[in-house]
Amino acid sequence: MSTPEPRPPAPAPPSAAARYAVVFAIGLMVGVFALVVVLRALESRRGWQDHYPAALMRLYQAHLAGLEADVEAGRCAPADGLANLRTLRLLSDDLAPAFPDLRDHRGFAAHADRTRRTLDAALASPPGDCAALRATVDAIGETCGDCHRDLR
Repeated sequence: MSTPEPRPPAPAPPSAAARYAVVFAIGLMVGVFALVVVLRALESRRGWQDHYPAALMRLYQAHLAGLEADVEAGRCAPADGLANLRTLRLLSDDLAPAFPDLRDHRGFAAHADRTRRTLDAALASPPGDCAALRATVDAIGETCGDCHRDLR
């Protein structure tokens, strides 16, 4: 008689903790996916009017940063900053349409007019050197800062 060959032990069934971890991970991924879908759906319902104020302020920041970069780089000839100054002046005409709730606010109107006057003065006699351009940039930044401080 021969002895039977030993059988390898049967593999242990996976633990319940491992199954729970897998189900939890799958549930977490499905939840994150559903959250992203819902947030994108809500965002898509917003129109251009909702994005307009933030976009206008970002453009203001970008052109003001362009002027500051010109000062830092020493590019202070009148023609160097003129494009940014013109664009800032054109953007200042959009302040009231971008913020329709503040259109009738006296403080907002005063700050918007002051910003336009500052830019009109800068365009009437463009800054000819870095000190004048720095003063113009500071004056524009001051008008922006005053409005943000008073109306936030």
